[in-house]
Amino acid sequence: MNTVKLSDRLAAVASFVEEGAVLADIGSDHAYLPCYLVHAHKIERAIAGEVVKGPFESAVKNVKREGLDDHITVRLANGLSAIKEHDQVDTVTIAGMGGPLIATILQEGKDKLFSVKRIITQPNIHASSIRQWAMENGWKIVNEQILKEDGKIYEIIVLEKGKSVYDDLEIAVGPFLLQQRSDTFLEKWNREVLEWQRVLLSLEHAAETEEIRLKKDHLSKRIQLIGKVLSD
Repeated sequence: MNTVKLSDRLAAVASFVEEGAVLADIGSDHAYLPCYLVHAHKIERAIAGEVVKGPFESAVKNVKREGLDDHITVRLANGLSAIKEHDQVDTVTIAGMGGPLIATILQEGKDKLFSVKRIITQPNIHASSIRQWAMENGWKIVNEQILKEDGKIYEIIVLEKGKSVYDDLEIAVGPFLLQQRSDTFLEKWNREVLEWQRVLLSLEHAAETEEIRLKKDHLSKRIQLIGKVLSD
């Protein structure tokens, strides 16, 4: 992967960035995504935010090497604090982190979303945290994608401003993905249910403490909920 050829998951994220967007890529790592989008003439301007010094320095080097200093500003900053009001950012991408961390970044940086129209997230795990955050904070899901790369399954969730209400199943698996029910989607949730069943079986042999009882109850409810998808 480099600035002209992205991984499949980042290429999918890039596909949801609209033409002419002003982008803030949070947790930009090597700044591959903003560099790619500028090279593709899809965007003119971007902020690459990175909180860790090593990846920040790597992003600075890549932007300079690609001759994109006039198009991409790299900032060492925590989460959405990389965005300044004068940037007029209208699109935020956050990829390659856990869903709970992405939700925390969005929650802690809500005041930085004043000009943002679209948020594109690619959580590695626990995507439900992002859907829950969206519903509780005036954002709605406008698209989703699920894909498999190198044996791992990734979800992409695209948000825009607007009221939304999702039930427990839609929060868990995604309203758009639920409708599409792709082979990759079914593979993911079959895997998850098998793992939960394995853990539940192992807990049957554990001492019956309150903690164990609650965990068994939680797993049973999850298996029952997702089972609705797999049995249709």
